Amino acid sequence: MVDVAVFGAGSWGTALAAHLADNGHAVRMWCHSEELAREIRERRENAQYLPGAPLSDRIEPTSDPERALSKAQYVLSVLPSQYTRKVWMEARDFLGKGVPVLCASKGIERDTLKLMSQVFDDLVPSNPTGFIGGPSFAKEVIRHVPTAIVIASRDEGMVTTAQQLMSCDWMRAYFVNDVIGVEIGGSLKNVIAIACGCADGLGLGHNTRAAIITRGLAEMTRLAVNMGADPRTLAGLAGIGDLVLTCTGDLSRNRRVGLALGQGRSLQSILDEMGQVAEGVETTISARDLARQQGVEMPITEEVYRVVHEQKPVKDCLLALMRRELKHEFYGQDPAKRS
Repeated sequence: MVDVAVFGAGSWGTALAAHLADNGHAVRMWCHSEELAREIRERRENAQYLPGAPLSDRIEPTSDPERALSKAQYVLSVLPSQYTRKVWMEARDFLGKGVPVLCASKGIERDTLKLMSQVFDDLVPSNPTGFIGGPSFAKEVIRHVPTAIVIASRDEGMVTTAQQLMSCDWMRAYFVNDVIGVEIGGSLKNVIAIACGCADGLGLGHNTRAAIITRGLAEMTRLAVNMGADPRTLAGLAGIGDLVLTCTGDLSRNRRVGLALGQGRSLQSILDEMGQVAEGVETTISARDLARQQGVEMPITEEVYRVVHEQKPVKDCLLALMRRELKHEFYGQDPAKRS
């Protein structure tokens, strides 16, 4: 048994806390408010973010970061990417020396354009870190639906312990050393999922969805490789695996945002109704800016930005993509080149 602190009590944080508890570990789950922590303690359910899923007595909800980290031998950070720095600026003083931090957030910090690995390098440079990617809906993980994930870490010693912590009869954890590839895959798939949702909202067909997924993968790979990633990572669980799940699954919040946008609804009304974070909304901004900073062409990302943040009609964005200059699909063997 390992004492684990899980920071974040949204749907994904709750599902991972439940997964670890069901796997025999003791879990303290940090919640952003005492009200939420108290509700979970009393009801043994996170009715706000993951209703209907009973939670083990091995999970202790708390809003006190010091208590959450007091016994922690391992930490999972499952916070929305735009709040990760703020929370850990306050919590890091209670983090034990050398305690591994495994991050399951999928996004790019908006103000700095930093990946979560770079954020943790800033905040806890002495602690080993790893990053979770791969196709994994919270509602299925908490039901013990067989799931495969991938863990990326630059710390060789952490790889084995992270795999052992997460793996069991219903979850298999692979590993790679390519942190950038896993992070770009996990972040950008949310943007492409919004694009797929937009197309579905317009009532378009499987041809369109397949085209968006495939060309979206090309964009993700170009950016990742330009930043030093291994293109094979994007062909694995953190790339095509997570992309297909998020672009086609009805449980995908980002796809649902796109679906409603394609049906003509306003972004604010969609987010108000959801009551949860859809990472792709903010990541669309940071991904577009990061691509421009890196000099990488990402036309789908650009058009999703225009739909989400400039209220450009979805049909106009689709036409803009279809009317681009005709090109060869591949340019030699270098996936970082434009196509």
